[in-house]
Amino acid sequence: MLLKGSCHCQAVTFSVRSHHPYPFNLCYCSVCRKTAGGGGFAINLSGKSKTLNVEGDEHISIYRAVINGEQSTGERHFCKHCATALWVYDPDWPELVHPFASAIDTDLPIPPERTHIMLGSRADWVEVSAQPQDKCFDEYPDESLAEWHQRLGLES
Repeated sequence: MLLKGSCHCQAVTFSVRSHHPYPFNLCYCSVCRKTAGGGGFAINLSGKSKTLNVEGDEHISIYRAVINGEQSTGERHFCKHCATALWVYDPDWPELVHPFASAIDTDLPIPPERTHIMLGSRADWVEVSAQPQDKCFDEYPDESLAEWHQRLGLES
């Protein structure tokens, strides 16, 4: 599926091909919550990094979070004008890029279930709206974005 996205001020637009377009993985960690999660969590999708096409690259800044006293290799791309969180790229997994669902303008498919991760660092004010079929984890989930899509037969 071709995902098209943009920042709020339209200085940055992008597209990326994704075989895993369902927005199912809600991350409640402090980094996602504070940089991209106005509702107390952020949702990352998955795309093939070599298909990422960006217009307005000069308007992008990168943030690398400090986690447990060390700077993360993950590069959180955002618009330096309107602060829209766009995507995360990590050179440890160079074939992937993870756009934030909140920056995607393409209609996304509705997931049949959701995974709530990093609940151990959830803010107290955030209510988790997990449905009976959803999975919840204090830290990382037991399957990747790709494995979740494969298990449910949802790869595109």
